[in-house]
Amino acid sequence: MTFLPIPADADLTAAARIAALRRLPDGATATPSERALLGHLPSFEAYAQWYALRDELVPYVGERALALFGYAITDALDSLHGTAWFRRQLIDGGGDPDSAEVTETERVLLDWGRRIGDDANAVPDEIAAVIQTKFSPGLRLMLVAFAGQTVAAAVFAAAGRIPLAEELLDFRRPGDDRTS
Repeated sequence: MTFLPIPADADLTAAARIAALRRLPDGATATPSERALLGHLPSFEAYAQWYALRDELVPYVGERALALFGYAITDALDSLHGTAWFRRQLIDGGGDPDSAEVTETERVLLDWGRRIGDDANAVPDEIAAVIQTKFSPGLRLMLVAFAGQTVAAAVFAAAGRIPLAEELLDFRRPGDDRTS
């Protein structure tokens, strides 16, 4: 059972309906997490910035590398929603998230993402040094912000006991039968 209300369209304010239309591609429906966030428009808008940040990062590191980074973070956090979402991105892109062959940049992001998800306070100096040599200060800032927003979204879904979007059920990690 969900801890947070997931409002129906009729229960959303006009401003929330407009915000959802702006954020969602034509014909897409809001996920349960997005619907819950639409109950408080400033919260929805704060979390929706994750997509803007992702879109800014893709030209620098690539869509697959960023998905692997997010997957590593959410996998280490044991986030049902995050892992399913990133697994879908990777699988839809033709990859196998369970045995991906990765580039050097992707490997660095995977290692860093796992460490962030395990304990952001304990990222080894060796990994931080590699990140510093590989990415500019501005890019590091955006990557850390992306990681923070990814963690925040995982916490929101877990603490809110939000059910997994139906379209993500088939993308859960092997053996994970959770639905919220």
